[in-house]
Amino acid sequence: MALIGTLRNRMGTWVVVFVFVAIASFVLSDLLGNNSVLFGNDNVVGEIGNHTVTLEEFQNAVKEREANYFLNTNREATENEMPGLRQQAWDLLIAKYAIQTEYSKVGIEVPTDEVTDMLWGKNVDAGVKQAFTNPETGAFEKDRVLAYMNQLKTMPETSEPRIRWELFQRDLRPSRERIKYENLLVKTAYVTAAEAERDYHLQNDVAEVKYLYVPYFAISDSAATVSDSDLKAYYNKNKERYKTEQSRDIKYVRFPVVASADDTASVQEEIRRLKVDLQAAQDDSTFAVINSDNAGAYEKYTSATLPAFVPKDSLFVGNVIGPIQMGPKFTIAKVSKMVKDTVFSAKASHILIKWDDDTDVAKKAAKEKARGILKEIKAGASFAAKASEHGTDGTASRGGDLGWFSTGQMVKPFEKAVFDATRTGILNDVVETEFGYHIIDVTNTKENNAYYISVIERTITAGDASINEALRKAESFAGSVTNEADFTENAGQEGLSLLEGKNIGTSDMRIGVLGDARQVVMWLFREAEKGKISEVFDLQDEYVVAVMTGEVEKGYKSLDAVKDEITPAVRNEVKGRMIIEKLSGQGSLEDLAKGFGNDASVYSSSDLKMNSNSIQGAGFDPQVVGLAFSLDNGKRSSPFAGENGVVVIEMQNKTIAPAVGDYAVYKAQLEQSARNRSFNIAEAIKDKAGIEDKRYKFY
Repeated sequence: MALIGTLRNRMGTWVVVFVFVAIASFVLSDLLGNNSVLFGNDNVVGEIGNHTVTLEEFQNAVKEREANYFLNTNREATENEMPGLRQQAWDLLIAKYAIQTEYSKVGIEVPTDEVTDMLWGKNVDAGVKQAFTNPETGAFEKDRVLAYMNQLKTMPETSEPRIRWELFQRDLRPSRERIKYENLLVKTAYVTAAEAERDYHLQNDVAEVKYLYVPYFAISDSAATVSDSDLKAYYNKNKERYKTEQSRDIKYVRFPVVASADDTASVQEEIRRLKVDLQAAQDDSTFAVINSDNAGAYEKYTSATLPAFVPKDSLFVGNVIGPIQMGPKFTIAKVSKMVKDTVFSAKASHILIKWDDDTDVAKKAAKEKARGILKEIKAGASFAAKASEHGTDGTASRGGDLGWFSTGQMVKPFEKAVFDATRTGILNDVVETEFGYHIIDVTNTKENNAYYISVIERTITAGDASINEALRKAESFAGSVTNEADFTENAGQEGLSLLEGKNIGTSDMRIGVLGDARQVVMWLFREAEKGKISEVFDLQDEYVVAVMTGEVEKGYKSLDAVKDEITPAVRNEVKGRMIIEKLSGQGSLEDLAKGFGNDASVYSSSDLKMNSNSIQGAGFDPQVVGLAFSLDNGKRSSPFAGENGVVVIEMQNKTIAPAVGDYAVYKAQLEQSARNRSFNIAEAIKDKAGIEDKRYKFY
């Protein structure tokens, strides 16, 4: 049973107690957290609606997520997995204090009788139905549910199956509340006949228009002077676009911990000692697993799957290969044993000649070409040279070499031709497959040898001296600077790459190229001030020093903060005014275009519709489309500054779609769209709930 199959009694008593306490503490969080006199304001993790989330309450929610994770995976969450569980806990609290509070406002409730109905009544929950359906009959069995629940009552309250069931039952009520709430919203979707008729005309009214278009780039940037008053006016008009959450900017430098020549020599000496021990080891597999840094220290290989560092001629039992340095590691390998396998492998090269099409004539031509090349090779020509000259697949660049391949890796005719060969060399005739004609050189006939190889890898890691040297450099740099100017100047003098992080949020885990940079983010929001130099951060394989360069508080970005962002748009407004002024004369659109210059163009469209978002030449510009349909037949608009340039439109003919008796199709489309929007209600509620996330103070 899918649901109950997860109710496994596989944990020790202490783990079960831990789970029980974690869940119980979350349930009691209302009593222990929030407004309790035991916890002061310094322990506030955030605000959700009118509710203050204390550190105690949040920790209880996290403990529940940890417990649930353990129940599902039978292991504790790692440090890398904890941020995800903390986010789940935060989302759980948002659901509790922002979303679920909306249910009571509209009278939604799920009484105990309804929960019972979901367990064994007429409206059984899908998960319960699946879990207690008889696989032989396909029928849901209510008696099995009741029997299982009676069985649970005999178990201790802290037993895993009972905890799982209690968790499942607890989640039934909010799940049903959410469904009821969303269904209620869906039912509110209503479209009037007038709205349906309007949508019909949006889709079917057609306009024939002629228009003059002048792109903004017709005026050079240097000719369009942007004033402070222009910027301020644009900012005030579009201020809502620059609503923002709290963020910070930084500059930082990195001091990587690099293994030295001594570190490399030390690992090399260690791998040499291991080679001697591996040579003498009686249990190769155990020795390799214990002493290697890599997974898969003891594996079975065929000739087709051999590691690149293991030569074919070294494959005899007891032979130890290496040490070999490959990138940041040294490797040794021992051939532990050799067996016969069920899988065969062979090695070959080929020259593929494809036909131009599937006609008999084309295939005949390809075959004759392939046989001609084969004849030249048999006469002494180089196979590799001919493959480079005539090959039509990816192997041509390497002389046709396919390397080793195993049973099932090649198409049947090709595989049969190679695996049937009893000796190496060029096959007598070309081989046809679905890809074309192949000239084949068998370089190793088929074999079914398999090799068990013990592989020990040792990664070259930095020793204490190298770590201390990187730390010394970082501390020396941090101690030599006191402000952002010093930071930038000294970084340049020392040849350090100066990196930047922009718009860093309170919940961010990464900063630019820095992977796990959570401690840097916490410093930014806990202690940092603009121009303040950070401590030296230890990010495992490197040290980092940072300086805070900017901050934006929750609310609206300042004009200075968005000045560079809005300047291009404001410059276009200035250009628009300049273009409009040049187009203020009289005459036809062609006359106006000629008077303006080469950048002005006249277009026409015979099928412009109101629901279009773009227009030829001008590109995406819904306002221009709307402007066109606002004109009466034969009328011309004033010059209008659109998204990408200035437009002057003449309405040639506007055809209004005839009325129809029934707009049901359009009404249904609008209602479906409205229903789809209803499912975004959770995001809308969160947006209006006044959520303030202060988790950065603690994590």
